[in-house]
Amino acid sequence: MITREQIHELAQFEDHGACALSFYFQPTAPRNKAHKEEAIATKEVLREALRQLENRGTSASKSECESARTDIDRIVRLSQDLRGNGTHGKAVFACAAQGFWREYDLPPQLGNTQLFVDRHFHLKPVARLLGAFPSLGVVLLDRHRARMFDLRLGELTERLDFFHPLPHRGRGDGFAGYDAGHAEHRVADEVRQHFKLVAEVLKNAVEKHVFEQWILGCQDLHWSQFEPQLHPDVAQRLLGRFSAEVAYVSRETIRAQAEQIFAEWQKKRCSEVVRETISQARSNGRGVTGLRRVLRSLELGEVQTLLIGDRYVAQAVECTGCGHLDAHLVSSCPVCERETREVVDVSEAILPWVIRRDVELFYVKDDPDLDSVGNIAALLRFRSEQSKVREITDAVGKESLGRQPGRVGRYRGLASGLGQI
Repeated sequence: MITREQIHELAQFEDHGACALSFYFQPTAPRNKAHKEEAIATKEVLREALRQLENRGTSASKSECESARTDIDRIVRLSQDLRGNGTHGKAVFACAAQGFWREYDLPPQLGNTQLFVDRHFHLKPVARLLGAFPSLGVVLLDRHRARMFDLRLGELTERLDFFHPLPHRGRGDGFAGYDAGHAEHRVADEVRQHFKLVAEVLKNAVEKHVFEQWILGCQDLHWSQFEPQLHPDVAQRLLGRFSAEVAYVSRETIRAQAEQIFAEWQKKRCSEVVRETISQARSNGRGVTGLRRVLRSLELGEVQTLLIGDRYVAQAVECTGCGHLDAHLVSSCPVCERETREVVDVSEAILPWVIRRDVELFYVKDDPDLDSVGNIAALLRFRSEQSKVREITDAVGKESLGRQPGRVGRYRGLASGLGQI
């Protein structure tokens, strides 16, 4: 399965010769044992990619065509081994001109088999999956045992399993039950130490970015004893709990329960972010709507969460020099004056920016509020123009208003201008 570091590598890749190939294989349920339909469909996708490459004519150099053809031939050979694989999808990112080839297994939720040839890798199918299946930790717990799992892209992997034996109790209770009471205290103390150790392991996992959020499986009695041991940051990342016996619960039950809890949390979280973003945008706060404003905020590094309509498509232009994206279809870049090229799907073109800067991303389905503002919006960490206005205001406050009226007037005029940007 693909990792965060690998996705960052793909987002940073660029080939100025437009030879970056992105191949997504979506397995289908075959109607016969020969799997002929699946093989035919895959070959047709690859043939169509070759036809489009050859139809570029003079826009694609001979070396570019040869590089792409080398990768496509290799993908054709790989596709022979994908027949009948109904359990995993496959993604291949390649550029023979730069000696680049990466293969990843993915959940079979890619929509359909596709191949793209461009300057950048096509990452929208991966981004959609990551939105649906982020890195989750699942912890199972009782009084003397703990198990920790990674749940990523639908695959459950056990990371840790440790057992903390409780102290042995003697046969008798001793004089007036003294020994029994002493043993009870020892057991309670051992249980508390066990829960404290598990809480420390979770704190370390969060600090080292082992997972983004986590889900707990345990009995209610154990939760009441475990909760006070949690660090506040760890407790804040807990998405929910389900009832489970550590020794007997199956992996399939763990995965199903965790995915259900996450789906409910994600739906609620997405709805809350949409409402907050639109409200902030209307009050000129930490929110922007519409393609032009979103692109500007992305380039300024202001964006915390990006919201894109599930079927949103819009055109833009990209500078061939500095990479600036512009919602206005201009022929030259307003930043560096280099030539621009048309971008058919701007929601794909902005993904490298989103991934490199770890922007939270939601693909929002059928939301009338987001639709009313153009199906693209962003919740911001800050607004740079407001920060500049505050800096100027602070500077004004440090001046003597009576002694330097000319400087105050200049400050006010500049602050007014910044507020209108």
